[in-house]
Amino acid sequence: MNMKPVRDPGPRRLQQIGRYRQSMKPAVFIAALSVIPYLSAVEVQDRFKPEERAHWSFQKLSRPNPPKVFRLDWRRNPIDDFILAALEAKKIDPAPLAERATLLRRASLDLTGLPLTPEEVRAFFNDPSLDAFDKAIDRLLASPHYGERWARHWLDLARFAESEGFKADETRPYAWRYRDYVIQSFNHDKPFDRFIQEQIAGDELWPEDPEARIATAFNRHYADESNARNLMQRRQEILNDITDTVGSVFTGLTYACARCHDHKYDPILQADYYRLQAFFANTAADDSIILAPAETLRRHQEQLSVWEEKTRAIRDEMARVEEPKRKAIIKDYVDKYPAEIQAALAKPERDRTPFECQMVAKAKLYLDPASHQYIAKTETVAASLKGETRERWVELNADLKKFAHLHPGKLLLGAGMADLSTEAPPTFVLNRGVYDAPKEPVEPGFLTILDPRPTPPVSLSGLKSTGRRAALAKLLSRPDNPLTARVMVNRIWQYHFGRGIVGTPSDFGLKGERPTHAQLLDWLASEFVRSGWSLKHMHRLIMSSSTYRQSSQYRESAARVDPENKLLWRFPRQRLEGELIRDSALAVAGLLNPEMGGPSVFPELPPGMSVTGGWPVTKAEDERNRCSIYVFVRRNTRYPLFETFDMPDTHESCARRVVTTSPVQALTMLNNKLTLEWAQAFAGRVLQLAGPDLERQVDAAYRLALARSPDQTEQVIARRFFERHREILNQRVAVNETLALPPNAPAQSDRVQLASLVDFCHMLINANEFVYRN
Repeated sequence: MNMKPVRDPGPRRLQQIGRYRQSMKPAVFIAALSVIPYLSAVEVQDRFKPEERAHWSFQKLSRPNPPKVFRLDWRRNPIDDFILAALEAKKIDPAPLAERATLLRRASLDLTGLPLTPEEVRAFFNDPSLDAFDKAIDRLLASPHYGERWARHWLDLARFAESEGFKADETRPYAWRYRDYVIQSFNHDKPFDRFIQEQIAGDELWPEDPEARIATAFNRHYADESNARNLMQRRQEILNDITDTVGSVFTGLTYACARCHDHKYDPILQADYYRLQAFFANTAADDSIILAPAETLRRHQEQLSVWEEKTRAIRDEMARVEEPKRKAIIKDYVDKYPAEIQAALAKPERDRTPFECQMVAKAKLYLDPASHQYIAKTETVAASLKGETRERWVELNADLKKFAHLHPGKLLLGAGMADLSTEAPPTFVLNRGVYDAPKEPVEPGFLTILDPRPTPPVSLSGLKSTGRRAALAKLLSRPDNPLTARVMVNRIWQYHFGRGIVGTPSDFGLKGERPTHAQLLDWLASEFVRSGWSLKHMHRLIMSSSTYRQSSQYRESAARVDPENKLLWRFPRQRLEGELIRDSALAVAGLLNPEMGGPSVFPELPPGMSVTGGWPVTKAEDERNRCSIYVFVRRNTRYPLFETFDMPDTHESCARRVVTTSPVQALTMLNNKLTLEWAQAFAGRVLQLAGPDLERQVDAAYRLALARSPDQTEQVIARRFFERHREILNQRVAVNETLALPPNAPAQSDRVQLASLVDFCHMLINANEFVYRN
């Protein structure tokens, strides 16, 4: 991004404009906006320290030549040149290549999040070609489960949840559509620049594409309080959340630290925080995006008109019956708003300022009958009716139901974000970040150190939108943006190796970790852009390298030189996320339902656990056993198994999951009713494959769980386990304890032996090797 000399209004600052009142007219700010101070290129040089201007992440992206290395026999592609050069400089040898089964299991967990089937392992070992592993990578990338696996990473960044948070934690009924959008985008290898543009401004750039409009829900995943009355403050808190998230996810910078003052460490001015925020100043939630095609919508409206005509008299009388109570509910709600909000609601739309329009749009989430959060829904009103009024309402409702066959049903709806008009309310730098303490106004713009000029909006013909977000989307996805490609390839690297080339994936600032292989990061970023922003290309490149194919073997001599393995002298062992542990257990048990997409499911909860907002357990077992990415995400109550294994708090973006090791994890896997049921089903599958022969059972269990056969030592340990466990179980039988058996076990079978097999399978699900990728 070049910094050309621009108009210099000098260092003047506007005097504080007083409290930020919703009644202010745009005309009040016209003069002020015309003299907004911003820095010239010369002033940028003076404003920032040399070390800030020279910081590596702000430099123009280059494509360095791979270094020369000595071990030419080890290298497979340029990635290895960069890694090997650093190792050779420290006189460290890379690890030997991983065993084929280990490597294939690693790749499968990396790309699909699922364990291998015995058939997949057999096909791989029966392929003698030199590119057998490359073909396996292509097969895994073509799997629909690839999108599910990599969407989970992105949903962490997007702070995805399906509820509001705060006290009530109400459900957001259409949030799951964004999850499906992300899955499909990864499966189709959507270019990452397009992926960015859709999420920031899909409604402005592709207004006729429902998928692009759903994508804007990236910025709809903020937590929200339906009971908030100070909507001015609530709007500012939402804008802060959006600003923080966009800044960290796409630029890898801690923008949030500049909300109240200039960043303490990084060259991010407080004005830069609000310049980024100004792109979203006119944006509000759009929870009624119609997804039906035009012809479907036309037929729906025709059918609805028939139903409305036939039921008009009934509905009119019902409305009269409901009206007093409905008015009382709404009045009670509106009366609790500050006077400014009540005044805005009372005004005709044409008389409202852009800021007042924002306040009204927020209030209408609860006051509009078409909203899923409407406070005076028919069922709410009906529940409060009494006596003869209630009796009459019940009669009318019964009459209305007689016409249900004429109703066309609900349209497919989605949720996202949209601008309210072509005119945005002004954005101010806020004194100490306080919502009602405005200082000077600012225009939309990027980091001053990179480009001090305001960013002009994209011209949108015929759309009721400002074009501001479209401008930001294009700015973030420009090939010459020094941050975007670097940040994303670092994230891809992190998800493969457990740690990014930059160890602080959402902090590329001066206090973030410096890249361990700076030239490799730039080479990968340039390759990412050159490939058309293809994630699948980057996976192939990384996974085809010798660096990725190393074993995880520990060597004390290497660890003395590089104890944290930052130079990658071996492949880092990584524990699976809770979602993958659950999916892997269901898969080896033969219970995993591979169905994709659609509303989320609610698996069983521990007995006695209550959930604010509700947790209606899905009735069908096979539906409950779908992949974990389809488990409902309630913001205030994470699914217990996932929370135990460090699922992040969805109130904010998570760039890297914390990995803990605690007794609760082991106790959950050993004592949880569900894990025992998985072990029973796993044992039943082993029994089907291996029959009654113990040695074959042990071999089948290992192949299913760990994608390999047991070695001789493990075979001996397994035999001893069954011998000793028989004694333990016989003692339990003697005191009439119930044994856990495989489903559909033959009636004449040795029950103690079958129960031993269940416990053996339970042990394998609890094995370190099962919950780690090596």
